[in-house]
Amino acid sequence: MRITQLSRKNIQALTPYQSARRLGGKGDVWLNANEYPVAPNFSLTLNNFNRYPEAQPQAVIQGYANYAGLSPENVLVSRGGDESIELIIRAFCEPNQDAILYCPPTYGMYSVSAETCGIACKTVPLTEDFQLNLTEIEKALDGVKVVFVCSPNNPTGNLVNREDLIALLEMTKNRAIVVIDEAYIEFCPTATMVTELKNYPHLAIIRTLSKAFALAGLRCGFTLANAELIAVLQKVIAPYPLPTPVADIAAQALTVEGLAVMKQRVEEVKANREWLVNELTASALVEKVYPSEANYLLFKANNGQKLFQFLWDNGIILRNQNSQLNLENCIRITVGTVEENQRTMQAINQFA
Repeated sequence: MRITQLSRKNIQALTPYQSARRLGGKGDVWLNANEYPVAPNFSLTLNNFNRYPEAQPQAVIQGYANYAGLSPENVLVSRGGDESIELIIRAFCEPNQDAILYCPPTYGMYSVSAETCGIACKTVPLTEDFQLNLTEIEKALDGVKVVFVCSPNNPTGNLVNREDLIALLEMTKNRAIVVIDEAYIEFCPTATMVTELKNYPHLAIIRTLSKAFALAGLRCGFTLANAELIAVLQKVIAPYPLPTPVADIAAQALTVEGLAVMKQRVEEVKANREWLVNELTASALVEKVYPSEANYLLFKANNGQKLFQFLWDNGIILRNQNSQLNLENCIRITVGTVEENQRTMQAINQFA
């Protein structure tokens, strides 16, 4: 008997999430994973590696609570935002009974995490302008325990209308947990739904240090929610989710000085994003550049598949979105350094 046959049936059928690193590629311009293009400079200050870390490192929890305008009881730290997704599914969904609901095109880990846990997935596609279809969502809510919404949405880059998020929270009262993934909220901070936590006990918000904080390699994320919901997640999280070096650097990133650097970084990315928008819009090859409130852009190109492959072959690694719902010939590009953006546009115009 093959080892694979001993695994759970749902795992045998599972297609794993195709992360940027899993997809690979050979190049020196990496604009496919929505990372910040330059590494920050941190040094470890702790050396007590012989001891287990705190279950929820106090300095990190307090630092993020201060940053988010919350109390520490409203914050849970985890191994990236991806662990937050899985924790919520594990804590609230009964296998082979409950379902999650999400709205494609969107982040692929919602479905992968659910399928790994033996939880059914329901989908209600976004509208043509990448907004929630509230009428269809309401029709699909039977049996749904968790609803995932990404805003700004990955890969489209747009914000979901706030009034629609409020309407979703109203229709799911006493029925389901609503998770709003704010991985990119630092690029549009006034759009956060954190202010609604006091009004909706079934709201959970996912955050991360991977994007604007330039710490994707740290794998540090957060769940923000009311204390009762956080207490439920505390039951299922691993005893020591954050290694000591991760907690050390995360705490430094959340100091007043660290936050000031992050905000400078955001302004730089936004300026480079505007340059990219103008250059892509001016290209004869590009049909449409979609509005973005994040550190990446989605654009539709003539012969998008061939363009993606041409760039890939020339060492410029972007993210092909052609297989995503309603994103035929679309490519996602992370905002890089000035030099990386210029090289990418030169290559695009060379193809054209």
